[in-house]
Amino acid sequence: MTHQTAFGRIRYTSKKPDRMDAERGREWFTMTKHSGGSRTLTAHCEIDDAPAVIRDVSVTVGQDWRPNDSSVRLTVGGDFVGSGWFRFSDTEAECQTFSAAEGRLEQRVAVAEKPRGFGNHAIASDGWLLNCYDLSKGPGTQFMNDMMISSPDHRGATGPTIFRLGFGIEFVGEEKCVVAAGSFASLHFRIVGTDGQLPETHPPYDMWCTADGDYIFLKGAVTGYMMTHYELVELQR
Repeated sequence: MTHQTAFGRIRYTSKKPDRMDAERGREWFTMTKHSGGSRTLTAHCEIDDAPAVIRDVSVTVGQDWRPNDSSVRLTVGGDFVGSGWFRFSDTEAECQTFSAAEGRLEQRVAVAEKPRGFGNHAIASDGWLLNCYDLSKGPGTQFMNDMMISSPDHRGATGPTIFRLGFGIEFVGEEKCVVAAGSFASLHFRIVGTDGQLPETHPPYDMWCTADGDYIFLKGAVTGYMMTHYELVELQR
């Protein structure tokens, strides 16, 4: 084999008192590590909470984990919202999109270097963003000021467009993580420091990913008004 592929499914559940552990969405993903060292993630995401969101995305990162290109298509409440293609280089981030709200849109954003990461709101993609943390420095918090996402909305239900963002990644430590898909050696991280950058401050977000260098998302917990939980329930490698 000249490549390695993993397939998985993530379950979204609510932690609100009136909906405790009720399923509120799901995600299927495929991760491929190519022989040259680049990686591609594709994901189909469904959020049941009204208005329901369906998102189909892909992203490819280089051997250095920095994004090369991505695509996003989403519907909200059963209606088309937008679709787009993104490309990243050492000097520019660009996208070509079409949305119901804005029609055809082209964006070109000058950058000093290729963005550290690009978030397309797939939960599996959130796990990949954790590679930005330099583990050689041990537990602590590192601020990433050169990140980009496809929508500033917490559910990613707008756009897609280029939105520049900085945030902190706190490394809590190494932990054993048991989820429906099995027991894994994991790295526990927490997203912090988004205050004042998004239209609404994102609640605290804890994530656990595999400690094998693949950063496969294992579970996550968002508190605050969202009160939601994400868990890897199937994995085939």
